[in-house]
Amino acid sequence: MTIRLPGADGLLRPYSPRTEPLALTTGAPFTSRTVFSAAHVVADPYADVSPDSPAAVDWDATLAFRRHLWSHGLGVAEAMDTAQRGMGLDWAGAAELIRRSAAEAKSVGGRIACGVGTDQLTDPSTASLPEIRKAYEEQLALVEESGAQAILMASRALAAAATSPEDYLEIYGHLLRQATEPVVLHWLGPMFDPALDGYWGSSDLDAATDTFLAVIAAHPDKIDGIKVSLLDAQREIDIRRRLPVGVRCYTGDDFNYPELIAGDEKGFSHALLGIFDPLGPLAAEAVRVLDTGDTKGFRELLDPTVELSRHLFQTPTRFYKTGVVFLAWLAGHQSHFTMVGGLQAARSLPHFARAYELADGLGLFPDPALAEARMKNLLAVYGVAQ
Repeated sequence: MTIRLPGADGLLRPYSPRTEPLALTTGAPFTSRTVFSAAHVVADPYADVSPDSPAAVDWDATLAFRRHLWSHGLGVAEAMDTAQRGMGLDWAGAAELIRRSAAEAKSVGGRIACGVGTDQLTDPSTASLPEIRKAYEEQLALVEESGAQAILMASRALAAAATSPEDYLEIYGHLLRQATEPVVLHWLGPMFDPALDGYWGSSDLDAATDTFLAVIAAHPDKIDGIKVSLLDAQREIDIRRRLPVGVRCYTGDDFNYPELIAGDEKGFSHALLGIFDPLGPLAAEAVRVLDTGDTKGFRELLDPTVELSRHLFQTPTRFYKTGVVFLAWLAGHQSHFTMVGGLQAARSLPHFARAYELADGLGLFPDPALAEARMKNLLAVYGVAQ
């Protein structure tokens, strides 16, 4: 059996899907690394909404996907940019997501950490520093009340309002002093969100890194770890080596994660990754191999996934969520390919075709025949006859 897929050249080519998925099972909890998957939300396909409407979420399917991740031993990083935070999911929707997911995590014994930001501000471009601090405080309180760990996310409003590195030191220092439990600091680069250019007070990454590390050095007891999403492996390694003892580095590098998680003689990164949404079971299997001390086996499992990840996260990187949800649909985790804010239209048909081919080649689809049938349905909508 073959399927005709469109390429970037506009021509159709035959592809023979695999007939069996990769054999993956659940297993023991991880011992060598802490691993979070930043999970997507499932839209309600029957809601009569527009891209400008508040998000309509299918809560049953959304929570079922989180149970899928927990069943493989992964933690869930909730209400992050993978969940379309700031790209269709507003604060009201994110708050409901946090409450529901935290309660679900408690009921099944799953690990969860949730994003804390400032996206309830009406106009982030004009917010004052006191308003930004108050918005952060409101979200931090909700996450802590839910029983989840807090992830202090980068703020578009703070990027617009801050006039110096000292503004970042003041805002983050205030929040860290308030936090009741150690948090994760998230540095999200402008490739994921252009509005975050110049975060930490400078577009010079060396200067920004110094400010970032100054925040950590001043409050090491309040920081469980940092998430670095700059798609720059060497910079992450350099930052990792400068962290205070006891502060973890969670890689957010969806281009170089195998080498960063494997580490070197001077240390390694844990993981908090959007790509571990579609790769969940395979990533979990790889980490369990790493737990045995078999770095080579870990790399043999995870290295082949990088081509798919780089494809999904290609420029404009912020639209990687479209590929993540597309693969969740093909894998049978949801019954439709609809996204909050209509974001299913953010990638081209050749992009989808290549994502399908790469994911199928890795054996990511539990039911390859279902994935093939759904891919053919999508192709038919675009006018591609088989």
